[in-house]
Amino acid sequence: MLRRTKKERKAPEPFNLKKEIRLLPGYIILILWVAFTAVLLGWVLAASLSTSADIFTGTVLKFNSGLHWENYKKAWFSSNVSVFFTNSLIYATASCILLILICAPFAYVLQRFPFKGRDLIKNSLAATMGVPIIMVIIPLYTMIARSGVLKNTMSNRIVLIALFVATKIPYTTTFLTAYFANISSSYEEAAAIDGCHPVKTFWKIVFPLVQGGLVTVTIFNFISIWNEYFLSLLFVNSDSLRPVALGLFSMINGMKYSGDWSGLFASVIIVFLPTFILYLFLSKKIIGGLTGGIKG
Repeated sequence: MLRRTKKERKAPEPFNLKKEIRLLPGYIILILWVAFTAVLLGWVLAASLSTSADIFTGTVLKFNSGLHWENYKKAWFSSNVSVFFTNSLIYATASCILLILICAPFAYVLQRFPFKGRDLIKNSLAATMGVPIIMVIIPLYTMIARSGVLKNTMSNRIVLIALFVATKIPYTTTFLTAYFANISSSYEEAAAIDGCHPVKTFWKIVFPLVQGGLVTVTIFNFISIWNEYFLSLLFVNSDSLRPVALGLFSMINGMKYSGDWSGLFASVIIVFLPTFILYLFLSKKIIGGLTGGIKG
């Protein structure tokens, strides 16, 4: 059986010079973009290990004054990056978990069970994705401010998480609906023959099958919420609740007084690491999730 599998494997395509020449412009653009991004990230990393004097004199890459790892310690503790980092981690993690718990069953029902108004709901979700948040932010802020739920820290966190979840529901549901469409219904049919309840069928059988799609949409939501700025600017009323985007903006404004640019770049690297690590270790999951579900 193993030998047959090896024989049935598709042989690699022979080198085609004409095809590679046609793809050459794309290769050049891709290489230039990667090189440009690598140079920028490398400079920021070097600046985070330098001093403000090195940054202003243009000698960042020479490391004349050595490597200053204390910039990261200073940024983490003295510049409140630890607070911003923890807040964003709470917001992003809680929002992503709630989005999966809400949108996965919602998308499954929309895809698998025909009912009156289903197409209207699907079209409404798709249309909602095209509505900028700025169009509804004023009435939304007015209602929340008048309700008085922003008075204490805990309720402020809950409101912000609820807003993150609400704004991501259309995208997450639409993504998972398209993914459930590629999952064969034979799994549910077999479970129904064995007497399995539809709810149990979803959580025990179908839900594990969409792991690739769940991971992909969770990563996209996590990065989007991690970098979110506008909602936080309006609904965060305390320095102790600021996420990383809002915290970095306040640090940039404070640079005119402190001048600690090396600490700022160290903060940027700290904030950048979570999303970079996600892409680095879960790139195959992302690509697999974007290609669709399981057929058969």
